[in-house]
Amino acid sequence: MGYSSTTTVFLLWIVIPISTAVLDSHYYDQTCPQAEHIIADTIRNASLYDSKVPARLLRMFFHDCFVRGCDASILLESTPGNKAEKDGPPNISIRSFYVIEQAKAKLEKACPRTVSCADIIAIAARDVVTQSGGPRWEVLKGRKDGKISKASETTANLPAPSFNITQLIQSFAKRGLEIKDLVALSGGHTLGFSHCSSFQSRLRSFTSTLDLDPTLNAIFAESLRQKCPQHNRSPSAGTFLDTTSSKFDNDYYKQIVSGKGVFGSDQALLNDYRTKWIVESFARDEWFFFKEFAGSMVKLGNVGVKSLGDGEVRMKCSVVNSS
Repeated sequence: MGYSSTTTVFLLWIVIPISTAVLDSHYYDQTCPQAEHIIADTIRNASLYDSKVPARLLRMFFHDCFVRGCDASILLESTPGNKAEKDGPPNISIRSFYVIEQAKAKLEKACPRTVSCADIIAIAARDVVTQSGGPRWEVLKGRKDGKISKASETTANLPAPSFNITQLIQSFAKRGLEIKDLVALSGGHTLGFSHCSSFQSRLRSFTSTLDLDPTLNAIFAESLRQKCPQHNRSPSAGTFLDTTSSKFDNDYYKQIVSGKGVFGSDQALLNDYRTKWIVESFARDEWFFFKEFAGSMVKLGNVGVKSLGDGEVRMKCSVVNSS
């Protein structure tokens, strides 16, 4: 959920309520019964080819749902008159949009104009978690694809890596998500990688009187400094967000308990009584984390869902249908 670019000042909230649209886990049973199998195979093959795919697709789902709701607006290409979400600073490093397009192309051959791009993202997010050793859940389906995508809404509405606990709670609450959802969904960082720009402010000149963020483990901070030297010129420099980056597990929470949360927003979860006990519970009990993560992903997938009245089923995920 945190993003790998320079943190931008928080500008504007778009309030996205939990949708009243009716979603159904059996939505495509009659119209495209092979849909989930096609998507799972596409995700598996892409992940074997590129190990960064799982983290990027999981992050794609978060970033899509937090801006205008879960409507695949993150997939739309920019046009001469509009810079789209995928070109907003928080989304530049996601990249693996082609995987969703591959799945969509196969689905259009099997079941034309049936499966929405928004549903493909939601199913793909579940599949990368499951295929990485995490929990499985029934994805509710029936979302429609949005027709509007604005890059300017990304920095304004996505939680930044520097957020404090109050800002994080407010950000999630605007989407109808509770404190436990915040802590559980942050666990998606178990598959994540961050570039230096998202956390380097914690390593040097943290405040006028402190060089280092005092919530960081000192030995861990030194290892981060070595990966991100002061005059770093490598755009690929950075670090994984936990020690088992290709496996979906509860190591992320163990790292936080040890003072080794990479983002300030990660470590902030341990420093407030409202979230501390949840972090510690997830660090102790992986099954409990898996259960809560699955439930929170279903809840996140309900945010701002479009119905046919204000959305469509795109034929290509990168462009709206022609009128």
